Amino acid sequence: MPAVSDAWFIPIGFLVGTYGTIIGAGGGFVIVPLLVFLFPGDGPSMVTAASLAVIFVNATSGTIAYARMKRVSYRTGMLFAAATIPGALLGSWLTHFIPRRIFGLVFGGLLVGVAVFLSLTRGRARKTGTQEPQAQAGRTLTLVDAEGRTHTLGYRPVLGVILSFLIGTFSSLVGIGGGLIHVPVLTSLFAFPMHIATATSHFILVFTSLAGVVEHIIDHTWPVHLLRDACLAVGVVGGAQLGASLSRRLPSRWIVVGLAVALGAVGVRLALGAILQG
Repeated sequence: MPAVSDAWFIPIGFLVGTYGTIIGAGGGFVIVPLLVFLFPGDGPSMVTAASLAVIFVNATSGTIAYARMKRVSYRTGMLFAAATIPGALLGSWLTHFIPRRIFGLVFGGLLVGVAVFLSLTRGRARKTGTQEPQAQAGRTLTLVDAEGRTHTLGYRPVLGVILSFLIGTFSSLVGIGGGLIHVPVLTSLFAFPMHIATATSHFILVFTSLAGVVEHIIDHTWPVHLLRDACLAVGVVGGAQLGASLSRRLPSRWIVVGLAVALGAVGVRLALGAILQG
């Protein structure tokens, strides 16, 4: 396989940062398979460490942009992040006991199912009136963004903590960012408008990805391709800013479509990988 110039990872990171920020994910679902394909000699822990470092940079840049737009629900974000981190640590431990083939088939199929559900609904649940958060959630919040628009959102704290813990566990098991799952949970099970869900998901990713980076540092696992990863980081910083800006102009239904495509791609990749291992 011909060598890939490190400079090419700047535009790659830019595209990953743009797409990941629009849908509220860190981009690990693109970075991990890309690095595995281009650098087959790197071990799984090395690839994961590089991906988490880039996700942290992407999430931080995207969160800064969304914070300027005042679209981040900090209260729920901190609560769910606190539950996601121990779940991620549990997931890392469970990788030694759960057969990846079986888990890949089950979880991959689940992600494809969620993708189909999102494609069919296209976020139509968010078109109802302001009473929806009160009907679906035990706690409601009101958020006014930088453009003066008022968003009413609702959630059940206990259920949110449980689901965030499970999201952290599952995402750690398969090596993807939890934001890819957090967004449909916030919009479908809770009463979060899509634009608030993607921004809050990015805020949660800052803490969960940082925890993963620290864990790898403690384990003395650090990427050896520093220039490559630096180029990826430079790219995602700009891409995250563009993605946040584009999300302001995109209708919610198109963000849902983008999220469904990402979920479906990851689900198919996990399922096929499990089948090929058999």
